[in-house]
Order: sequence, then structure tokens, then C-alpha cells
Amino acid sequence: MLNAATLLKHKMLIGLLYGCGLRCMEVRNIRLADMDFERKLLHIRQSKGRKDRMVPLSEHLIRGLKKYIAAERPVGWLFTGSGNPQGQGFDGRYSQRGVQWAVKRIAKDAGIVKEVCVHTLRHTYACHLLEDGMNIVTLKELMGHANIETTMEYLHICQLDDRRMFSPLDTLFARCAPPVK
Repeated sequence: MLNAATLLKHKMLIGLLYGCGLRCMEVRNIRLADMDFERKLLHIRQSKGRKDRMVPLSEHLIRGLKKYIAAERPVGWLFTGSGNPQGQGFDGRYSQRGVQWAVKRIAKDAGIVKEVCVHTLRHTYACHLLEDGMNIVTLKELMGHANIETTMEYLHICQLDDRRMFSPLDTLFARCAPPVK
């Protein structure tokens, strides 16, 4: 999908949704001040349950975001939308419908036949992190879940590598074993 997105704005939108595991509301609410490129962190403010959290920003995403900001010069919100500023409820942010449309359009352009929505990218983020060995408690924090049970649902759909299973005795003895001469 990143390759299929033709607009830099859409590449960054897809990159943040997948690369940070964001909800639609969260990507729409990103302000320029929420990105800390030095520490490689994105501050998610007042998300579901009115909670804040920090998620890591990839170096690739930071480069793209800097390019996007330099080209588009957004003020306030990272992603701005078009609309009637005098219209009821318009505050300058990219709309929920706009984000959803962009994701569906890009998935279609990428040749993905399966139904793809904003939340699909969030699910994929969680599964890929688990498959790469992230522990479930850390993932819970990154996802902003209130309960570990919600995060554990991803364990059923991920393809976890059986080769990573081992006994703690193996690592204990490996650390305590005298060096081989």
C-alpha cells in the first residue's frame, strides 16, 4: 500500500496507521507538536478512554514526515482536510471519511482484493510486532488497550514462530555454564 499511494500525504497516512498502529481518530488528531523526531516518538493524546500514550516512530517515517511537512506546510494539525471552514463542525482536520476513503482507494490501487479498512492496518501492526517477538504486555501499552485480554486476541490470528519456544532452563544453564576449553 505504501508503494501504491501516489500522494505523499497518503503515504504518510498509511505509514502512520500501520507503522504506529493508530486508530482513525488518532491519526486525525496528530498535531505537529505531537511528533518528537529527536526521540523518535509520537505522542497520542486523549485517545480511546481519554488516555495518552507514546509510540515509536520509524526512521523511515520520520524522513517522510519531514519531507511532507516541508512540502505541505501544515499548521496545527498534521493532516488537514478541505471543506467549508464556515461549515458546521469543520475544524481543519482531515475527516474520518477522508481517511477511510484514502485507505480503501490505496488498497484497491495496490491490487488488494480482500476488504481493507483503517483498522486492518492497526491489526496488521499488532500481528507483525507479535510475530517479530514483541511481548504482549509491551504491545498492550503501544496499542493503548485498557485490558490485556483485548491484546491477547491477536495471539489467535498471528503466525507465531514455533522455533522461538524454549525452556528457561536452557537459557539459565547457557548463562551459568563454564566456558568450554
